[in-house]
Amino acid sequence: MPSYIKKCPECGSINLFWNKDRGEIICRDCGLVIEDKMVDFTQEWHNFDSDSSEKRRRAGAPMTYTQFDQGLGTDIGRKADLSVLTTKNRNKFFRLRKWQYRISTAIERNLKLALAELKRVASYLKLPGSVEEEAARVYTLAVQKGLVRGRSMESVVAGALYAACRRHEVPRTLDELSEASGIEKKEIGRTYRFVTRELGITIFPSNPADYIARFSSALKLSAETQSNAIEILEQAQKAELTSGRGPTGIAAAALYVSALLHGEKRTQREVADVAGVTEVTIRNRYKELLEKLKLEKEIKKLKKKKI
Repeated sequence: MPSYIKKCPECGSINLFWNKDRGEIICRDCGLVIEDKMVDFTQEWHNFDSDSSEKRRRAGAPMTYTQFDQGLGTDIGRKADLSVLTTKNRNKFFRLRKWQYRISTAIERNLKLALAELKRVASYLKLPGSVEEEAARVYTLAVQKGLVRGRSMESVVAGALYAACRRHEVPRTLDELSEASGIEKKEIGRTYRFVTRELGITIFPSNPADYIARFSSALKLSAETQSNAIEILEQAQKAELTSGRGPTGIAAAALYVSALLHGEKRTQREVADVAGVTEVTIRNRYKELLEKLKLEKEIKKLKKKKI
């Protein structure tokens, strides 16, 4: 019963009856109909298994940018029983279905191919559905504005996926996207910058801490080492060591320092391979962290203990 109806306005009784079938609220004492024609927004049936749910469903799937028609299209004859049709009507049916596939704009044809490629790359990188949906939306806007013209479809797909990963703070590097899509790293970066600039998409700088969990898992480091690496990154951000430097390089260096401090030694080569950077980058960031954060004494103490 609605919370705003507490008593009968006629006799003041609180003995009220809510007839859900007729949408009425009636006073049991004086018989006054307090409310009528009420709309019931609750579900009018119950599901006991998946079959009954399918039969009683009155709405289709939600709209999604991962399909070229946003999920609003209708397929002719997907479950049609052709045995009840005459030969003439059956031929007409096949003709309608054939023309449904033929009649499509250039944008729809492009989206059919591109969104299939987008799903493949997203599946390869194990990206969540929210990132795939955002990437499909970005690509659709790019096609509608004519930004794909003169560029390969695959590079724009990869650029849209990278933009979606950055917006949803899902750490994926350009090297990983390059491996998944088969497009050069520089081309993906160039397309990503062009698309975000033309569409007015605001992308904030990547947080190096977002990469710590993935790198730590790949290197099989302990949770204590991982949490300490995040603390080192926080200190580095306060000391302004992260500005102007690649997030993957500084994250890998912080993890390398934390692993040394906790006795889980990993080589610079191993860390560089996981992070997708060079050993020189790890070495330079490592030296900067030791000097600026004054961690040299702790490293030397550990080395003396081992000796």
